[in-house]
Amino acid sequence: MSAKPLMRSYKLQKFGAPLAEVIESPPSPTGTQVLVRIRACGVCHSDIHLSDGTFDLGRGRSQDLSKFLPLPLVLGHEIAGVVEELGPDATGVRRGDSVAVYAWGGCGRCPQCRSGDENLCAQPDNLGIRRNGGFSNYVLVAHPRHLVAVGSLPEAFAATLGCSGLTAFSALKKVAPIDAENPLLIIGAGGLGLAAIALARTLYGLGPTVADIDPAKREAALAAGAAAAVDPADPAVRDQLLRATGGFAGAIDFVGGEASVGFGLGCLRKGGQICVVGLFGGSIDIPLVSLPSRAIRITGVFVGSLTEFRELLALAVEARVKPLPIETRPLDTVQQSLDDLRAGRVKGRVVLIP
Repeated sequence: MSAKPLMRSYKLQKFGAPLAEVIESPPSPTGTQVLVRIRACGVCHSDIHLSDGTFDLGRGRSQDLSKFLPLPLVLGHEIAGVVEELGPDATGVRRGDSVAVYAWGGCGRCPQCRSGDENLCAQPDNLGIRRNGGFSNYVLVAHPRHLVAVGSLPEAFAATLGCSGLTAFSALKKVAPIDAENPLLIIGAGGLGLAAIALARTLYGLGPTVADIDPAKREAALAAGAAAAVDPADPAVRDQLLRATGGFAGAIDFVGGEASVGFGLGCLRKGGQICVVGLFGGSIDIPLVSLPSRAIRITGVFVGSLTEFRELLALAVEARVKPLPIETRPLDTVQQSLDDLRAGRVKGRVVLIP
């Protein structure tokens, strides 16, 4: 067998600093590990928070991520590629298989993992967070079960399903049922929001109402299949939506900021549910009496389960899931891509190609 090419990665070596290029030999898989040659890796908003090393908790508080992120670290968790090498105990995949990587593995032993919810494990082993991820040309995956065949699905599209697609899919399943009598509000028309619009049509046969402060993103939402697109900063919009719908049965907030969550809660009808996905940060005041008196539910969504990932990829292979707008860029543009995403210059998803 010919020698593997060198591994070229872009590592976070210091919080708040630009990623640094590192050239080294690729790791050799042991046990159940699988070495995947990366063909595509998406750039996610959470990569910005991770590179900063902090989450905004509001009211001057922040969460220090240094205790959770071992530096130096290769970020990136939306990964698709080709199986390159198998550890001696790895079965179920073969060298040359085209796969999407489930980056949200857990310990494999706790009740959450045993029930299939590895993404909710208290001892996570996430790629791009706890272990080196996809801003590279190679990634080491802990177990073959985290690899899902993609067939002829374009690799850039398959990669985006690993976080933006999966998170949107899981959130949409949590707010079900959605139909003409149980309308859906989506807040934020970035990469995740656009993915959710297309998936809502696939799962429920109708377009949601979308709220975004950016006129260009509202136009993108309508192009993606939204039934309506509104500006949540307009003080009259909330009352207009309540009159038109009687209140939404479900809302999914892909921003996760104080204003966006507040808007979503204000648009719910009695018995409604808001799923908070975004990580923008801050905090909100909720009168506790409003929870039982309105019977509303607030649910946090952290990506999705491995079963949901397999379900989503099956829908994509059947061409029942449309790709969100994707811009492919060379791997060496990773820092510029993060900067562009931070500045709001990205519409849809940037996918890096090694």
